[in-house]
Amino acid sequence: MPELIINGPAGRLEARYHHESASDSPIAMILHPHPQFGGTMNNQVVYHLYYTFVQRGFSVLRFNFRGVGRSQGYFDNGPGELSDAATALDWLQIAKPDSRACWIVGVSFGTWIAMQLLMRRPEIDSFICVAPPANLYDYSFLAPCPASGLLVNGDRDRVVPSASVAELSVKTKVQKGIILQHDIIPDANHFFEGETQMAALQDSVGGYVDKTMVDILAKRKDD
Repeated sequence: MPELIINGPAGRLEARYHHESASDSPIAMILHPHPQFGGTMNNQVVYHLYYTFVQRGFSVLRFNFRGVGRSQGYFDNGPGELSDAATALDWLQIAKPDSRACWIVGVSFGTWIAMQLLMRRPEIDSFICVAPPANLYDYSFLAPCPASGLLVNGDRDRVVPSASVAELSVKTKVQKGIILQHDIIPDANHFFEGETQMAALQDSVGGYVDKTMVDILAKRKDD
């Protein structure tokens, strides 16, 4: 898990990167929770999701938004963080130009940034939103959502109630053939604290990735 510095729009971005030797390994980028509430790329949910993708043969990148850890700059409440994510994805795509699939993953605040990036980057095949704060941020820009993905949250989340995530999954307009799956993890809070809850989250995400990659690769073959 090499340490990495990416030249970002506001200065350096501190990152960690797992590189798969296969030239066509799929890629995934993971965006961390809110910087002003302790969110970093070393958040436990981010860390475990990172390895969920590593275990499946992905080349995976996680990084600190501007002003977090050794990343330069200052919190920008969205626009700057979106620029950081776009730059990091550029770096990842240059590192793996022959990748056979591209995924974006967000945790809490990171989902809001990830979905904005999804709308701007048609090469993203699928996404994972963990504890998307649909009650705190406006996701109406997903009109329509261009890719299938997974929304997952805990049923004891006091920050993001399950009802708000369910409403997001139902009310989001989607393109033809796009499906949003919503999983709820029993007894899990916003941070998925507890071995059982974290394992259940990893099972949910891992199962979705396994299933969806089959579909993505089949579509690539047909095309």
